[in-house]
Amino acid sequence: MGSRFGVKVFFMFWVFLFCGFEVGKCSVSYDRKAILINGQRRILISGSIHYPRSTPEMWEDLIMKAKDGGLDVIDTYVFWNGHEPSPGNYYFEGRYDLVRFLKTVQKAGLYANLRIGPYVCAEWNFGGFPVWLKYVPGISFRTDNEPFKGAMQGFTEKIVDLMKSNQLFESQGGPIILSQIENEYGRQSQLLGQAGYNYMTWAANMAVKLQTGVPWLMCKEQDAPDPVINTCNGFYCDSFYPNKPYKPTMWTEAWSGWDGSNMFTEFGGPIYQRPVQELAFAVARFVQKGGSFVNYYMYHGGTNFGRTAGGPFVTTSYDYDAPLDEYGLIRQPKYGHLKELHKAIKLCEETLVSSDPTVTSYGPRQQAHVYNPKTGGCVAFLANYDTNSPVKLLFNNMHYTLPPWSISILPDCRNVVFNTAKVGVQTSHMEMLPSNAEISSWKSFDEDVSGLGGRSIMSALGLLEQINVTRDTSDYLWYKTSVDISPSESFLRGGKQPSLIIQSRGHAVHAFVNGQLVGSAYGTREIRRFSFNQKINLNAGTNDISLLSIAVGLPNVGGHFESWNAGILGPVVLHGLNQGDRDLSWQKWSYQVGMKGESMNLASPSGISSVEWMDSAAAIQKQQPLMWHKAYFNAPEGDDPLALDMISMGKGQVWVNGESIGRYWTAYANGECNGCSYAGTYRPPKCQAGCGGPTQRWYHVPHSWLKPTNNLLVVFEELGGDPTKISLVKRSMSTVCAEVSEYHPTLKNWHIESYGRTEELHRPKVHLHCAGNQYIASIKFASFGTPSGTCGTFQQGMCHAAASYSVLEKRCIGKQRCAVTISNSNFGQDPCPNVLKRLSVEAVCASATYPTSQLANSGD
Repeated sequence: MGSRFGVKVFFMFWVFLFCGFEVGKCSVSYDRKAILINGQRRILISGSIHYPRSTPEMWEDLIMKAKDGGLDVIDTYVFWNGHEPSPGNYYFEGRYDLVRFLKTVQKAGLYANLRIGPYVCAEWNFGGFPVWLKYVPGISFRTDNEPFKGAMQGFTEKIVDLMKSNQLFESQGGPIILSQIENEYGRQSQLLGQAGYNYMTWAANMAVKLQTGVPWLMCKEQDAPDPVINTCNGFYCDSFYPNKPYKPTMWTEAWSGWDGSNMFTEFGGPIYQRPVQELAFAVARFVQKGGSFVNYYMYHGGTNFGRTAGGPFVTTSYDYDAPLDEYGLIRQPKYGHLKELHKAIKLCEETLVSSDPTVTSYGPRQQAHVYNPKTGGCVAFLANYDTNSPVKLLFNNMHYTLPPWSISILPDCRNVVFNTAKVGVQTSHMEMLPSNAEISSWKSFDEDVSGLGGRSIMSALGLLEQINVTRDTSDYLWYKTSVDISPSESFLRGGKQPSLIIQSRGHAVHAFVNGQLVGSAYGTREIRRFSFNQKINLNAGTNDISLLSIAVGLPNVGGHFESWNAGILGPVVLHGLNQGDRDLSWQKWSYQVGMKGESMNLASPSGISSVEWMDSAAAIQKQQPLMWHKAYFNAPEGDDPLALDMISMGKGQVWVNGESIGRYWTAYANGECNGCSYAGTYRPPKCQAGCGGPTQRWYHVPHSWLKPTNNLLVVFEELGGDPTKISLVKRSMSTVCAEVSEYHPTLKNWHIESYGRTEELHRPKVHLHCAGNQYIASIKFASFGTPSGTCGTFQQGMCHAAASYSVLEKRCIGKQRCAVTISNSNFGQDPCPNVLKRLSVEAVCASATYPTSQLANSGD
């Protein structure tokens, strides 16, 4: 008893510290079970939405969809390099208007978790650090280093003061209930030893002293000192426990698609996906063991506009296989199935936060977690961890069938309202369709490799590190030198051609000899160093060698950011001359930062008139590298999300009306796309997609960046390509599918039995709905019985109700949405008595040619 009393006294001390001295200011605290808001324990469902990865015009829609999906909290990092592009100069406008974003969260009635960091990782350029920080004298990143700690504290205080001045902490009546300091520091702390521990402790204490009135978090930091809560990130967190018994169990990153520490969608790689059945299983497994806070990373991934993608080689799309796709559209079935999970968990909330589970084994791979508090109520989670076989489990004198690798939730220890493997919502297939917006009047401008004319020209003996020269103001750095060739060289008289050998630290290089592109080479995200080795043509006399080194996003993971490098660090060697190899590394080199077109601001409407543009036909025919292209288009009608189809291009960057869409690269995906089963422990290589096609073909164009007419499109192409084949497409729903069995769990039945009503149980329904501006045009497949296959490959089974098509067509054709009850009477008669039946449907969506208000909905 004395031990428990001591814990209570200790906890109340920290509550007092959080709340300050003013009575009534305390509204957020915690105990071992949960975060407490106004004294009430809460199970909180959260989702990450990063404000710079969408536009302000998208924020309200994204946040409202998140709320409708069952979220309580919106989680975001704070992006230091976006907010302080140069020392002491702050920016909080446009996509970086953090206050507006948080007020939008508040307007929706949701809470916020503000992950200040200020290191964010996030596959964001330089991990969110401003590059100027690298050049602060004496700095060493993320360790017990005074220059770094001073800069970090200054930015953290800037953000906290901004939040306080706008009354945004929950203790002030705002939405922020949690804040995070540092980010995934545990591994780095271990590597640094005492210096890492000292820094981590300093960061935690510094944050707490800012007196925000809300708890602070540290993710993946087992040594987080009191009162900071240590939290878990990963695919699974059911084996995680906080470092003190009076702290709640929190999962700050439940990875919804990619691997938050290793596997990302990178140019040249496959797309990683995570089945929703498996994600729901992981979340239910965490909650059944006492977890009370789950944050999906990401709930909406968005777009790495401009040069914000890190990695390097991370794609411009940050879709993340999230419940809301890159464009902000609902991804089904992931969104809907998780929404049903959240409803089921919320039914159990009061019981879950009032007691601890009793765990009972029902077989080698089956368990029941039962919550039965003295105050009343009973909640059970029935789990089958077998990856191959379903099981029938006898619990409380009732039989329950559990599919493989699944968990059933029983809010009353009797009725199943949700099973993680049984998806009852539709699957929506999206397509990129022509927008009918013509892109025309193509003109081109040649960079002219032979001349210097960029932002900065300098000379030095030897090879310079790229970021030290560019300060990341451009992806591009020219390394230029010349070499004299004697007329006596044997290769000039029919001998073997010499080779140019380049050793680079990354990330890509295009090599030009006498103005002609002789080849390119690239590293990878895992192996940034690479070699270029190509036979070249040289003339007697002086030959110009121009090497264009390209950064494809600065690394975002690790420590000692001050020591990272990129560019051509050598050696650079001519191999195969009469006198052997000639090392060019230490001769005089000239350097040009960026492209000439960048220095002339050709991507901007105000800069395009600064050069003479030529007709694009000649450049296209020659496949000329390093070309700028411009054209114009009118905005298409409708509000479908828009994207540029860049399949005809090679590698470069693209802008619309001066706004940077981002980097593009038609690199084809290598991987093992061999299908995907939800059952079993998830790892990214398990579920790959997109192999054999471009990793990213379409590039998001926000509607808010467009004018009704005369929109300027500018493309900088490094390799060649045909800009006239670039098209503007719209993202639209093409088909929807659903598959629901006769005894699919439904929340409505639990409500009936809970309140003792005698009315007939609700039978499950198939729900279909197209987008708001669409209608169901046809039924492609329908079968009530024992159909097989999945969406797009459904087939009739031995049992099939003949009326299947006619029933679906009558209920759904011409409607924007419809619902069909799964019952024998609805389909005329029982097509196969004593057999468990299901209804499988595939419907085609089409754009409405009349107002959507005229599209009636149908249900039975």
